[in-house]
Amino acid sequence: MRRGLNGKWAVGAALLAAAPVQAQVLTPVGVAEANTAAALTRIQALNPKLNAVIAVDPTALDQARALDRQKKARGPLHGLPILVKDNVDVAGPLPTTAGSLALKDNVTGRDAPFVARLRAAGAVLIGKTNLSEWANIRADASISGWSAVGGQTRNPHALTRNTCGSSSGSGAAVAAQMVDAAIGTETDGSITCPAAVNGIVGIKPTVGLVSRTHVIPISHSQDTAGPMTRDIETAARLLTAMAGSDPADPATKDADARKTDYLAALKPGALKGARIGVARFATGWHAGVDERFEAALAVLKREGAVLVDITTGPDRRPIRDGEFLVLMTELKADLNAYLASTPANVKTRTLADLIAFNKANAGAEMGLFGQDQFEKAQATKGLTDPEYLKARETSLRLAGKEGIDKLLAEAKVEVIVAPTAAPAWFIDAVNADQSPGGGIGGLAAVSGYPHLTVPMGAVRGLPVGLSFIGPAWSEARLLALGYGFEQGTPGLKPIPQFVDKVEDSAEVQRLFAPAPR
Repeated sequence: MRRGLNGKWAVGAALLAAAPVQAQVLTPVGVAEANTAAALTRIQALNPKLNAVIAVDPTALDQARALDRQKKARGPLHGLPILVKDNVDVAGPLPTTAGSLALKDNVTGRDAPFVARLRAAGAVLIGKTNLSEWANIRADASISGWSAVGGQTRNPHALTRNTCGSSSGSGAAVAAQMVDAAIGTETDGSITCPAAVNGIVGIKPTVGLVSRTHVIPISHSQDTAGPMTRDIETAARLLTAMAGSDPADPATKDADARKTDYLAALKPGALKGARIGVARFATGWHAGVDERFEAALAVLKREGAVLVDITTGPDRRPIRDGEFLVLMTELKADLNAYLASTPANVKTRTLADLIAFNKANAGAEMGLFGQDQFEKAQATKGLTDPEYLKARETSLRLAGKEGIDKLLAEAKVEVIVAPTAAPAWFIDAVNADQSPGGGIGGLAAVSGYPHLTVPMGAVRGLPVGLSFIGPAWSEARLLALGYGFEQGTPGLKPIPQFVDKVEDSAEVQRLFAPAPR
């Protein structure tokens, strides 16, 4: 597959196996329709294999034509096709379902504030991406990337492998170059993990930089939306457009003062002299990932960074324990508030209603896994519960001031790097997710600090990512350092092969072949 001279994707019989093109150049005036048509063509060709896109907006081409008629650029994203995770409200005919049949009629007719910002910058909102249903908060044992509405999302690097979650479709769609940019949301790992295992860039901003209004919630303490893109430059452009205060979201009160032009931060030589902490305590759980991590560290050092080993990290067990109670308690309160704002024809108005709906529709909704987390959330005692308040204070302190902040200060570094996640695991309908885990993204999630992941190569054809984590509001610096790494590793991004399994790839087939006799 290649891009033709007219700017559209050339589609042929070998589309699924063809090498992808370089990331789309952000569009000049007059080609919004061509870019949108190209994206829609690629979605039509690839989505039956991947289930990455849950719905295409039938008004997408009309949006693009309206931009073309303006004869001037609306903003820095003019004519860029973007997909949005289907737990975010987008004005138009598409419902916001969170992947659940309970919300199949949830056509809100409203843009989330950050979506409105993307439109104002010239983006074309062309559809919704599949996700782990309810952003992977329904059951302890679940399959990332599965939803009742969208089915099972598949990894374009090996179709029997998982995409991680919960922003599964956003990660797979960008990796397959359906679009160069999609929106994900994260509570803990839901942007960075799917970005890493699909081989793309993902950034979870500081909680409060991007509005959460009209986004189906899990936790007001940890939720945020963020860009998932082919490269750092596109991520910086999107984040610049998305960031800003929203009177309806108190967490964003400082966003206008804190946001900046993230694209302007991307300057050559950012790594020279940068003191970077190496989270040695977050390695050793996968030999192939460790090998790629060491190669990434060599690049950072070659580009002028000063690396400082950090051998001991915080005890993450009490952080995880506190986080779970926080998520369960806030899920009930926050989801009830969102459901109360939906159109009258949505009959599930509370978490209790959703639990009853799933039981009544168990064949479609609970054939693969249950809803024990929903039930645990329903049993919580509310936002004034002393146990909840203590859990939030403890987990926030241990992950933030006594976690990331302490690690940075003691090592005298400005950011910490670590492997983001394990290579993609098998989609397993019997045993559910079987990821070996890894990384330190949970500290950034609980503290609300920013987390950037950048491709650092592949293990047997399966992508792995390099995490950059810093203090609150350090997005510009993380992007600058990530850009330095990206520029120092041309050609490192894994190319999707769309093989059924890793063992079908040319690399592994060569290793499996017997020695010549």
